[in-house]
Amino acid sequence: MTDKPMWEQIGTGFVQHYYQQFDLDRMKLADLYTDASCLTWEGEGFQGKTAIMNKLNTLPFQTILHKITAQDHHPTPDSCVMSMVMGQLKADQDQVIGFQQVFLLKNVENKWVCTNDMFRLALHNFGV
Repeated sequence: MTDKPMWEQIGTGFVQHYYQQFDLDRMKLADLYTDASCLTWEGEGFQGKTAIMNKLNTLPFQTILHKITAQDHHPTPDSCVMSMVMGQLKADQDQVIGFQQVFLLKNVENKWVCTNDMFRLALHNFGV
């Protein structure tokens, strides 16, 4: 059995750490973003660590639990790692709902950070 490529290891490790921190203490996610990072959350854009953390820390739930059902990772030509995640989440007493999230990870000063983050709930309005 061969080892996973380095980008798979980096992406998988980041994803595991990200959702563990998100579920336990969202404030700790600040270390994963930079002042140049961008987040698109349900179509709304935020740039910079402060704006991103303000958004994540003011989401309207007390507890959340993520379950990852699939993840894919690619190397990019500029030595970054792109990760796509699919999963389910449960916030407070709400029903379980699907989500997708894409991360672009970059090594900055020997630390992998998220430079780009796009999140969408798996909601579909087929009547439109």
